[in-house]
Amino acid sequence: MVLHDTFTISRHLDVPPEEVFAAFADTALRQRWFRLPGRDAWYEHDFRVGGGEAAGSTFTSLDSPPERLEYRSRYIDITGMHRIVYGYESIVDDELRWTALTTVRLAEEPGGTRLDWTEQATFVRYTGDGGNDLAHLRGATVLRLNGLDAALRPGPSRQARPGASRQD
Repeated sequence: MVLHDTFTISRHLDVPPEEVFAAFADTALRQRWFRLPGRDAWYEHDFRVGGGEAAGSTFTSLDSPPERLEYRSRYIDITGMHRIVYGYESIVDDELRWTALTTVRLAEEPGGTRLDWTEQATFVRYTGDGGNDLAHLRGATVLRLNGLDAALRPGPSRQARPGASRQD
């Protein structure tokens, strides 16, 4: 039996759509907010239709043995700076746990960008009735978007981007 879920998270980001899009497209910027938890992490990124991402790590929690995490995605559609569609797999200890189709829409709005993140997930392995797994995916997505927002904020931790001017 499989379990399906669809959810959308919307955010206002205080930067123009070009900067939000760059946070997806530029590997160095993407790594600032997209990472798997744990140690021994690795990461690859090829931002183009037909390209994708791959990442892995070893995660250890207090009450369970270490888990090998792996993420693999493929970009299906990149439409200007307005839409990114990709599919991904989430693998734990060499077993597929879930796969999802993700659509990210960016729209200019007063004072920045509206981001709509929609995931259509299929859990092929889950615990109990799957409720905790669904909550985990939604919560992890919120945390990831919090990381995106933090990576886009101006401040000393934000590095200059290619093409951005710096004032001393």
